[in-house]
Amino acid sequence: MEIVYVYTKKRAEFGRQCNFSDRPAELHVDIIPDPTQAENFIERNPVDIGLQCVQEMSEHEVNTERFETGSRGINHTEGGWPKDVNPHELEQVTRFRKKVEKDEVYIQTIQNLGVVMEHCIKQNNAIDIYEEYFEDAQVDEVDETPSAKTINVFRDPSEIKRTATHISWFPDGPRKLAVAYCNLDFQGASTDTSMDSYIWDVENPNKPEITLKPVSPLVCLEYNPKDSHILLGGCYNGQIAYWDTRKGSQPVEMTPIEQSHRDPAYKTIWIQSKTGTECFSASTDGQVLWWDIRKLGEPTETLYLDKKQDFSKAQGAYSLEYEPTMPTKFMVGTEQGVIMSCNRKAKTPLEKIVANFTGHIGPVYSLQRNPHFPKNFLSVGDWCARIWSEDIRESSIMWTKQYSSYLTDGCWSPIRPSVFFVTKMDGTMDVWDIIFKQNDPTLSLQVCDVPLHSLRVQEHGRLVACGSKDGTTTLLELSEGLYTLQRNEKNLVTAMFERETRREKILDARHREMKLKERTKSQPEEDAKAHDEEDAPPEEDLYAKAENEFWDIIKTEKKKMPDPTQDIEKSDTGKGQSGFFGSDPNEDDMSAGPSTAASPIPEGAPESEKKD
Repeated sequence: MEIVYVYTKKRAEFGRQCNFSDRPAELHVDIIPDPTQAENFIERNPVDIGLQCVQEMSEHEVNTERFETGSRGINHTEGGWPKDVNPHELEQVTRFRKKVEKDEVYIQTIQNLGVVMEHCIKQNNAIDIYEEYFEDAQVDEVDETPSAKTINVFRDPSEIKRTATHISWFPDGPRKLAVAYCNLDFQGASTDTSMDSYIWDVENPNKPEITLKPVSPLVCLEYNPKDSHILLGGCYNGQIAYWDTRKGSQPVEMTPIEQSHRDPAYKTIWIQSKTGTECFSASTDGQVLWWDIRKLGEPTETLYLDKKQDFSKAQGAYSLEYEPTMPTKFMVGTEQGVIMSCNRKAKTPLEKIVANFTGHIGPVYSLQRNPHFPKNFLSVGDWCARIWSEDIRESSIMWTKQYSSYLTDGCWSPIRPSVFFVTKMDGTMDVWDIIFKQNDPTLSLQVCDVPLHSLRVQEHGRLVACGSKDGTTTLLELSEGLYTLQRNEKNLVTAMFERETRREKILDARHREMKLKERTKSQPEEDAKAHDEEDAPPEEDLYAKAENEFWDIIKTEKKKMPDPTQDIEKSDTGKGQSGFFGSDPNEDDMSAGPSTAASPIPEGAPESEKKD
C-alpha cells in the first residue's frame, strides 16, 4: 500500500517563497499491525554495533585555508647546458659561453643573481643551522625492560611425540623454519613412530609447508646458505642426506651405510666454498667426515678425534663449530667434555688436533664462536656455559653460575656481541647480557613445562625459536633492546674480553710458579729417599737372610739337646715323655730328652712350630 499526501496551493502562490510555521502534529493514517506478517521474518542473533562517543551531527563543516599543489616535471642536465651542447666537449662549451656573454641580458642577469646570493651568504653567516644548542646536556635514556613474547607455537603433527632436536632458519629472511624431529632415547622409539621432519611457514602454525621423509629420523637439519632450496640432514643411523625442496619430499641422495657414521650424526655444517656443495659432519663414533653432495658415495676426507688418529681411542663428538672466515679451522665438542681445536689442512696427523680446552664435566652440547670476535667462543655443557679465548687453553675466561638444571643448548646473538642465549632442562630460556650484569641472566623466560632441547636465533636477532622434548617449537620475539646494537658496545666487549684474558694469564702463571716451588722444595727429600733405597739391599736378599738366621737358630738348639740314644726312665704310668723335637708321642718307646728340659721356642719361628 502506498501512502500519498497531496499538498494543495493556489495558482497565484506558485513560485513564491515558502513560509513555514509550527503547528500541532496531525495523524494522517494509522496502519494496524498484521500478525500473519510476523511468520515471514526470521529472528537473528544479537549483533554488535560500534558507536562513537561523540555528538551526532546531520551536517558538519570546517573552513580551512586552501593550498594548491602542482606536479611539474623538470629536465635538468649537468650545468644546465642546452641539448645541442655536449658539456664534455671543450670546444662546444667555449663557443656557447662566448655566445652567452655577448648577450645584452647576461650582465643584468648576473647582477640580479648576485643580490640574491649575497643575501643567502649573509643569512648563512648570521645563523649556524648546524649548531648544537645542548652539547653538555645529558639526556636521561629510559632503558626498556628486557622481555620476550610468544608469536607462534608449532606442534609435532605426529601422534607419538618426538623431540625437536634441531632448528634451522630460512637463509633469505624470517619466513620459514626447518625443524628436525627424532626420539633420542636409546631404543626408546616404537615402530609406529613417524620419521618425518617438517618445514614450517612462520605465519601458519596449523600445518607444515613441506614434509621431509628420511629413511631414518633426522637428528640435525641445515639450510644451505647459498641455495635456500637445499637442506642437509644427519640421520639417527649415521647416514647423511640432502633434499631439494623443488624435487619433493624424498631425499635426492644419501650416503651408503658402510661409508657413514656408526652412531647418530649429531651435527652437520655447510662449508664456505665456491660450489656451495661441500659440508662436513660429526658423530659420537669419534669421526669427522667431509662430503660433497654431488658425490655422496664416500667421504672426501676423514678425521679421528685422537692425537694419534687411533679410531679405538677417538672421543665422540656432540657439537661442531665452523667459521667461514677461517676456512681451514674448525672446533669439536666431545661427549667427554673436551673442546678440540682442529686444523683440516695440517700435514701430519699429530698436527690436525691443534689444542684441547678442558673445563666441562659432561658432554659439550653447543659450541659457537662470537660473530663479532671469532677468537672468543661459547660452549654449553653440564650445568654452566663458558666463554673461552683461543689464547688460553687451561681455563675459560668467563662462565655463568652453576645452574640446578642441566643445560642443553646455547648460541650468541648475531647482532649484539655481548648477548647469548641458553636453554635448560626445566623448560626455561635465559638471556645473558654480560655488559649489563655477569652474575645473573638479564631475562629468564619459562617457555614450557618440558625440557627444552634446541635453540636457534634468526640472523636479524629479533626472533628466537626453541624446540622442546615433546616436539613443540616456540617462536619468540625479543624486545628491541635485546637485538639493537648499543652505543659503544663493541669497544666495551673488546675491553672486557681482553681484561679477562689477561687476568687468566696472570693466574695461570702464578699457578705454575707455585707448582714449581713445591716441586723444588720436595726434590731434596725425594733425592735422600732415593739414596737410602739405593744403599739398602734388595728385598729378596732380606728374605733369604732372615730364613738363614732362623735355621741357624734351630741348628744351635738341636746341638744343645742330650744324646737321644740314652735310656730314659719310664714313669709310673708306663708312658714316656716326648721332647720338643722328639718322636711320635703315641709310641711306647720314646727317644727324647728329659721332660724337664723343654727347649725354648726361638724368635721368628713359624706359627706351626709354636703350636707343636
